[in-house]
Amino acid sequence: MSDDTEWRRSPGPGPLLLGVRHHGPGSARAVRAALEAARPRVVLIEGPPEADTLIPLAADPEMRPPVALLAHAVDEPGRSAFWPLADFSPEWVAVRWALEHEVPARFIDLPATHTLAWEKTEEKEEEEAEEKEEEEAATAPGTTADESAAGQRMRVDPLAALAEAAGHDDPERWWEDVVEHRGGAGERDVFAPFAAVAEAMAALRETYGSGGRDRDPVREAHMRLRLRAAQREFGEQVAVVCGAWHVPALRAKTTVAADRELLKGLPKVRTDMTWVPWTNRRLARASGYGAGIDSPGWYGHLFRAPDRPVERWLTKVAGLLREEDRIVSSAHVIEAVRLAETLAVMRGRPLPGLGETTDAVRAVLCEGSDVPLALVHDRLVVGDVLGEVPEAAPAVPLQRDLAREQRRLRLRPEALERELELDLRKETDAGRSRLLHRLRLLGVGWGEPGRARGSTGTFRETWRLCWEPELSVRVAEAGVWGTTVEGAATARAEADAVHASALAEVTGLAEHCLLAGLPDALPVVMRALADRAALDTDVGHLAQALPALVRSLRYGDVRGTDTRALAEVAAGLAERVFVGLPPACTALDADAAEEMRGHVDAVHTAVGLLGGTATEGDPAHRDLRHRWRAVLRTLAGRDSVPGVLRGRAVRILLDEGELGPQEAARLMGLVLSPGTPPADAAAWIEGFVGGSGGGGMLLVHDERLLGLVDAWLTGVPAEAFTDVLPLLRRTFSVYEPGVRRTIGELVRRGPGERPQGAGQADGTPGFGTEADTERGDAVLPVLRLLLGLDEREPDNDLVGAGR
Repeated sequence: MSDDTEWRRSPGPGPLLLGVRHHGPGSARAVRAALEAARPRVVLIEGPPEADTLIPLAADPEMRPPVALLAHAVDEPGRSAFWPLADFSPEWVAVRWALEHEVPARFIDLPATHTLAWEKTEEKEEEEAEEKEEEEAATAPGTTADESAAGQRMRVDPLAALAEAAGHDDPERWWEDVVEHRGGAGERDVFAPFAAVAEAMAALRETYGSGGRDRDPVREAHMRLRLRAAQREFGEQVAVVCGAWHVPALRAKTTVAADRELLKGLPKVRTDMTWVPWTNRRLARASGYGAGIDSPGWYGHLFRAPDRPVERWLTKVAGLLREEDRIVSSAHVIEAVRLAETLAVMRGRPLPGLGETTDAVRAVLCEGSDVPLALVHDRLVVGDVLGEVPEAAPAVPLQRDLAREQRRLRLRPEALERELELDLRKETDAGRSRLLHRLRLLGVGWGEPGRARGSTGTFRETWRLCWEPELSVRVAEAGVWGTTVEGAATARAEADAVHASALAEVTGLAEHCLLAGLPDALPVVMRALADRAALDTDVGHLAQALPALVRSLRYGDVRGTDTRALAEVAAGLAERVFVGLPPACTALDADAAEEMRGHVDAVHTAVGLLGGTATEGDPAHRDLRHRWRAVLRTLAGRDSVPGVLRGRAVRILLDEGELGPQEAARLMGLVLSPGTPPADAAAWIEGFVGGSGGGGMLLVHDERLLGLVDAWLTGVPAEAFTDVLPLLRRTFSVYEPGVRRTIGELVRRGPGERPQGAGQADGTPGFGTEADTERGDAVLPVLRLLLGLDEREPDNDLVGAGR
């Protein structure tokens, strides 16, 4: 493609070695300019050679960076490695230039087949070395194992070393000033920056050798072998794009035999490789190239901006703030540009960098507030871009099925976390729910369920979705279970049911199967559930398993699943809990009693739901609530049961209408009598009015109970008060501030006594007998607005509409 005249534009004989900083926009511009000037016949790039066949996909219109090369072990997909590339990565620019000019491009780094196997070997060696170091540290005074290991693992940071030599304490800022802010296209000698960087790296390699990177000599030996092979095929018209640290090693005079000796005996593992989408947030972390950057959005802007990068950046920031309804004018942008340029001059920088623009944004556009500045950092400095790869990219069958499901359900993966509200009565939303639950069963955490807003029913779900690049690895791992999402989730559920060790695990699995719509997995799960339930005699385990089982019945209703077998197991489990609960609640210490109270609450909720699913012709299910209330009466009246459980049982019976207020007050009076130890009485109070069950409002509405508590508390002996105080603080601290304030006002004036002017007619204790019409009228304008009524409509029409 190029003749000798063109190639002599390069800096000298031999291959053109372009040392770069990974993910550096200045390096990317310089690489593009150097390749345009040199016109090589082949471009060699630092990266795994197995990806050579994937290079043509970079020209596909559907390929949009950031993307990454993913290599994983075929027999162990979780063992993987990524090589991420952004549009401002020098390696990506080199690949695109080669494709545009129809020049061969090849990767020359150590093959992934060795890299992945080497990592596994190194993990084992590190564990053995740590054990040996700990043993040596025990016999060698003055040196700890951590200090010894740190010394052996120390690695040289080339940028830090060069910045220090230049008198700078910030490597990032130094590199930005000398490389990223250079014009690139305006350079007279496009090769000069690479020659200067290569000279600096040669000096570092002379001083530090491999810099603590034990793998680098082996990698560089492989690079040299690939470089020699390219020279034999294409002559000297070869360009190499690699990390600047490796340039001196590629220029070193070594023999082929010596390089092959370094590669002899390397471990191998069978690998697959493909392209996967990447995100800016992942570029901000150290990853495949070991060169994570803190501000990928800013670097992308520097690479793409044709001119005036500061002005364009601050205009972009202003646009974002305006979208968030902040007042930002053109004058703000002009003043911010002036401030950034002034700061750069004062700090001795050639151009304003990210630090100067950030300071200007904070001072001018954000008016000194860090809250909008955090938004700018998240959306622009880092960015929420998610790359795309074409369908032609290699993928495991499960990944392809997942992609089909995502398209069918119009559920697009996004890097930015978002909430998704689902109405399960709609077919599309129900399908989305099943897909997300199936992926969770497979360990692919694309979505996390949250609390449904505006509804506590089972027909609504709320999900928090965020696609992370690592999920591609999780999908590859899950491919061992099947070729479709449904088939893989079914196989995984069946295997988990067989190997589950606890009853609660199996009941939770049954719930997940119903949520995920896996009817084929339910028979296996139900058999495992019946077996575990028959063998488990721990009431705590049974009580812990019942709620998930009952919830499954409700999910089955909204999803149209046959849950009759599940209902029979749930009813049998409930019966066993009823029989075993009273004996299990005796002779418990405080911690065990508190844990059992949680089980009692969970069983009560489950029984309410299970009884609600009973049919008219099913007496076994219909009288579950009756038998449960009998169990609660037993707990409430048994002195050997801890106070917190007795108090809780009385409270539940009161809420269910099985105990009248008079009877509840009598039981409380007995417990709070002088003969009861203060600690036991305090525990009873915690069970009765503690927790999140509205105990505070019970005391507000029933001053008889409040009076009993107040009288008991004021009579607690001084020596016992400090013992019961933590328990009481825990009980009352969960109340809403308004409830605590009302209780305080009632206690201050004395429970049962009415304030001056209050009527003496019968009414709710603590409340007036007449409605406060003046306060009620204050809400009428808001009600009109909510109901969409005209302000001219009379109030009686408004009341009727409200009803």
